[in-house]
Amino acid sequence: MDEGTPRIGIYPGTFDPVTLGHADIIRRGAKLVDRLIIGVTTNPSKNPMFTPEERMDMVRAEVDRLGIANVEVKGFNALLMKFAERERANVIVRGLRAVADFEYEYQMAGMNQQINDGIETVFLMADVSLQPIASRLVKEIALFGGDVAPFVSAEIRDEIQARVKQIGQQGDY
Repeated sequence: MDEGTPRIGIYPGTFDPVTLGHADIIRRGAKLVDRLIIGVTTNPSKNPMFTPEERMDMVRAEVDRLGIANVEVKGFNALLMKFAERERANVIVRGLRAVADFEYEYQMAGMNQQINDGIETVFLMADVSLQPIASRLVKEIALFGGDVAPFVSAEIRDEIQARVKQIGQQGDY
């Protein structure tokens, strides 16, 4: 990448829901590039609580809350590298929480490099206080009536609580 080429990054994920951990990676990732695109993807195998449109709206609200100007949110339902090429991205930003994340992400980065070696993958370690947070666990806590306030912003907590009321709380304890 020459000096005149803008650094365009993609931070992909399902963001179902967007957590404080995601917000941390967005904030820090935006400092590394001229433009950061949050790519909200579909992944039916993750049993989403929110539609892609709802997730994009939630991520936009978080970006607005953070006050970051060089971030935009786009949905995609394609191979990540095809989306990155379409957006003229030259960096993929990925957050890491634990060793298990690294093993998966390392393999994905290797496969992505085979597809397009002109796009670099940058790993950002999650803030230590945010490392345990996973969207899957936030949903599970909410569905069983637990408090998700330590893991998401107040606005996202309200969205989750409204959805749980809509679909019904699990468990009887």
